[in-house]
Amino acid sequence: MIKVLIVEDDPMVAYLNEKYIKTLPEFEIIGKAANGEEALKVLRDKKCDLVILDVYMPKMDGLEVIGEIRKEFIEVDVIFITAAREHEVIDKALKLGAIDYLVKPFEFERLKESLKKYLVRHEMMRNKGQIDQKDIDLLTKVDSKIRHSLPKGLQERTLKKVMDVLENNRDSYLSADEVAELAGISRVTVRRYLEYQESVGVLKCETKYGTVGRPSYVYKIIR
Repeated sequence: MIKVLIVEDDPMVAYLNEKYIKTLPEFEIIGKAANGEEALKVLRDKKCDLVILDVYMPKMDGLEVIGEIRKEFIEVDVIFITAAREHEVIDKALKLGAIDYLVKPFEFERLKESLKKYLVRHEMMRNKGQIDQKDIDLLTKVDSKIRHSLPKGLQERTLKKVMDVLENNRDSYLSADEVAELAGISRVTVRRYLEYQESVGVLKCETKYGTVGRPSYVYKIIR
């Protein structure tokens, strides 16, 4: 069981974070802190594996907290969930060893992805005496739906536009015509990208039958 401390001064956000995390049975909330000073008291007293940390808080902000964690050699991992978007804040958080950084408001699926990746890392570090390069690559790779080695003629910028439309409509199947209209790209171009993403396992394609004419194909991101 992965023990988690939530550090967040907004009670509603803290409640939502707790609610999200509790949907994953491998994680256990051991406490919540409304500011950095409270968080450090908990960390000095209790065994904790992961801290969900805000930046903007009274008394002691999140960057000060993670700095103190490192200074005191408290063995705990940190994921930031915060409204702070300043590049210098993000840069410092990552340099101080944050394993992920989520900007509010975020989708639950994004947090779920981060926690599942952390679970893989946690289990791997706990159960293996030695870790080979393949396992390290699994831990350090950047998950992205668009970072493939693209075939000739396809461009990442256009692929991103197509995938942004599908991300924003992830609960629905969309046709090439619908994606083309929302992305502002020609239908012929969109279809090439959709077919490519299906071929590499990013999209699921289904056949949609109308009352007349040929059936159409609709696409949805695989989760």
